[in-house]
Amino acid sequence: MSAREIPREEWPRFLDEFSRAHAGWLVTVEERGPGGSMRELVREVPLSGVSAELYGGQTRGIEMIAGPRDAEWTHRIAAPIRLRLNEAPDGAEEGIEAESAGGLRTLVRFRSVVPPELVDGVLPER
Repeated sequence: MSAREIPREEWPRFLDEFSRAHAGWLVTVEERGPGGSMRELVREVPLSGVSAELYGGQTRGIEMIAGPRDAEWTHRIAAPIRLRLNEAPDGAEEGIEAESAGGLRTLVRFRSVVPPELVDGVLPER
């Protein structure tokens, strides 16, 4: 797995595109503390979306929503300092990781790692 750092000024656009590309995909969300502790927040629920919370043009938080419509779950990451896209060796997206100023990392992992273009049954042009 490799991680690609997303520049802060690109977070709103990146998260919007990420959400559209992966809406409905099954995700597991975990929090990992600076000391190595790990807590699973939700397991294998459909992703509704992830968005940047903007205040005065600056990202002050990241919010994710997942779960079935009748029981949606919301999680907020306050004071994010880092956002990464985790990718498999073949370039398929495995999920994202956001880190808060306090060192807490939130990981969103897909149940299945598949390039988005293959989900629709359309192969990319070569």
